Amino acid sequence: MGSGKSTFVDFLQVRFGVKPYFEPNEENPYLTNFYGDMKRWAFASQIYFLQKKFAIHLDLQQEDGIVVQDRTIYEDAEIFAENLHRTRILNARDWTTYCELYESIRSQLKPPDLLIYLQCSVRTIRKRIKLRARPEEQMVPTTYVRRLNHLYDSWFERYDLSPTLVIETERLDYISDLVHRIDLLDTIRQHLA
Repeated sequence: MGSGKSTFVDFLQVRFGVKPYFEPNEENPYLTNFYGDMKRWAFASQIYFLQKKFAIHLDLQQEDGIVVQDRTIYEDAEIFAENLHRTRILNARDWTTYCELYESIRSQLKPPDLLIYLQCSVRTIRKRIKLRARPEEQMVPTTYVRRLNHLYDSWFERYDLSPTLVIETERLDYISDLVHRIDLLDTIRQHLA
């Protein structure tokens, strides 16, 4: 949340003509309920995202050319659902069922050709969440965002399915700063070659 994924995907679409795939946040009928009562709605919300991400990955595997998505199925399971389990929001029974389904799905997926990790501080994430003013996100505690950020860092250290690229977005302004934009484009071109 708030690292700049959607803006980055839009940027890649315009600059490189890639086909974008966005996380279906607005379509999730459980999300508002989840932010209001995480224990009650965690399993339903995570299953919804898992199913949608699986469908997106299947579509991606059929595409010709370069495609980009703003969040992968791996993150949903190995960061978001993991966090819900660690904090006992997702109980052991639901966690086991979720993991078994995820592993079955994961075994059918082709990994990405490149994983781009947008990194920034929790303070910046909180500012961006506040600025974009999605009502359901305004209630998210800072401790929740901090845990997710820590899980992302740990997950990224273990990630070995494809090459990776880290982009620090803390002070990066590739939209209005020409030097930042040129540097970012050069970096991306090197990895797309």
